[in-house]
Formats: sequence, C-alpha cells, structure tokens
Amino acid sequence: SDLTLPAGVQPMRVVVEAFGCQLPDGFRQAMAGRRPAPVWINLEYLTAEDWAEACHGLASPQPPLDKYFFFPGFSGRTGGLLREAALLAERDAFVADPVAQQAFLARLGLSALPPGQPRISLFAYDNPAVPVWLDTVAAGDEALTVLVPDGRVLDSVADWLGRRPAVGEVVSRGALTLAVLPFVAQPDYDRLLWCCEENFVRGEDSFVRAQWAGQPLTWHIYRQEEDAHLVKLEAWLQRWCEGLDAPVAGAARAWQLAWNAGPENVPQAWRQWRAARPALAAQARRWVKMRTGDGDLASNLARFCESLL
Repeated sequence: SDLTLPAGVQPMRVVVEAFGCQLPDGFRQAMAGRRPAPVWINLEYLTAEDWAEACHGLASPQPPLDKYFFFPGFSGRTGGLLREAALLAERDAFVADPVAQQAFLARLGLSALPPGQPRISLFAYDNPAVPVWLDTVAAGDEALTVLVPDGRVLDSVADWLGRRPAVGEVVSRGALTLAVLPFVAQPDYDRLLWCCEENFVRGEDSFVRAQWAGQPLTWHIYRQEEDAHLVKLEAWLQRWCEGLDAPVAGAARAWQLAWNAGPENVPQAWRQWRAARPALAAQARRWVKMRTGDGDLASNLARFCESLL
C-alpha cells in the first residue's frame, strides 16, 4: 500500500522490514531519494533449514536500492538468536538460588507445590496430544509437577480434565500435579523456564527462550499447509541432535514428532524421551554453549549493517 510521509520525515540510515512484510511504496520512494542510500534489511523468519545459511547476507537488487536478507538461525553462518547480554548470567544466578525460585513461585500463587518434585512447564497451542500426555504422566511411576501458563493450551487441558481449570488451581491425579499459572510478562516467563527441568514451548519466541534455559525442550511448531512445519521441525532436530548417540537421537525425534503429528504415539515416545533425560540435559547445555558462540542476533545485525554503511 502507499504511504505519504509527514513533512520532514526521512528514512534513517538503516531500514528493517521483518517477517515478510513489504515496505509501503511511498516509503521506498523516500529511501531511493536518500543520499547516501540506506541499508535495507529484510529480517527473515527463524529456521534451521540449510537454505537459510545459503541465503543469509545476500543482496536482492531492487533498483536503485539493494535489499539484504538477514536470517536468524542456529549456526555461525546465520544471524544467530536473540539474547540479551546478561541473560545467561541472570539465569545461572536464579538457578543457583532455591530461595529466589520459591519466592518467585509463591508470587505466582504456587507456594504449596509438592516439594522436591521435578517441574515441567507446558506452553503450547491446542494439541490433541495434551490429554494423552497428561494421562501418560498421571499413570507413570515418576511424580511430576506440570505448570501451565494461562493460554490456548488450557482448551486441551480442559479436554483431559472435563472442565477448564481456573488460574491458581492445582489438580492432582495419579503421579501428576498440574497447576495453572497466570499469563506473565517476559522476564517472569524466563524465570518459569529456569524453574523447570523441562519446558514445552510453541512458535518461535518461547522456543528461543527455552533454548537459553539450557534444559530439554519440546517444541509445538506452528502448523502449516502440506505439513511444511514438519520439515522445519526435522531441520532443527537434525542440528540439535548432532553428537548424540543414535538411540538418544531417535528418542528425541520420535517424541517431537509424536507431540506434533500423532497423539497415538505419545505414550511410548514420552517414556523413551524421559528415560533419555540425562543425555538430553547434557546436550541442552552443550547446545547453549554452541549457540552462544554464534553471537546474538541484534549484535550480529548491527555489525552487518555497519559493514554496509
């Protein structure tokens, strides 16, 4: 669509369009008239697919301008992932302070959770795998606490429970304790991830934050037509599983696919995934170190733009 710029407004030295959104024609005309020409960045979606590395940093001629593609990603040949400079230090301090963790949970109304019980966070879209998984956990030999932030996944929890649980409610069934949390701001969501030894996440934002938590994660990827999302899931799994023994990597793939593509496979896949937890936890810690070595997305983007100015 066209855009008439207010008098005196000019494009800055760097212009970023993100996630497939096109700049209005009027703004592009203003960019074309600016001297020196602005650096034009197309910040793309996050993917682990190989083609992202091949396209990262390439110029697309848009006479009289060039547009440069910048891809977040999971290697040093991409732009990396979003990460604040102090995030990992804050995480480590919080994880090492059980008093701070208990105070945080109490602030969310969770002061009465079973002590010493492993905690898992559940943040997902509606998913038919959720009731099957909750049944599997409840019938299991390991007592687990599942913390569910208020959101879309509660519709699936309601299918399992027979009613929609209220925020602040705690439900016990077999080996499972399930607690519903209020929807929280980003800093508190990070703390929730850090409080748990495993995290279920969705989409992209929580997916990235869970990787920095340094614990095994289950990714509910956004469904796309013709199952294109499963290609993206497999591309990430291929990278995340590098270096794992074949049985552990197989358990990881089977579980992530079961969560995303077939609830009938959830019980067996969950048991295999959970049995592999020690190796998966070690891999999650190695993954954080590798991705930290890629630099962070904002700093990498700034350096890339500086090289073109």
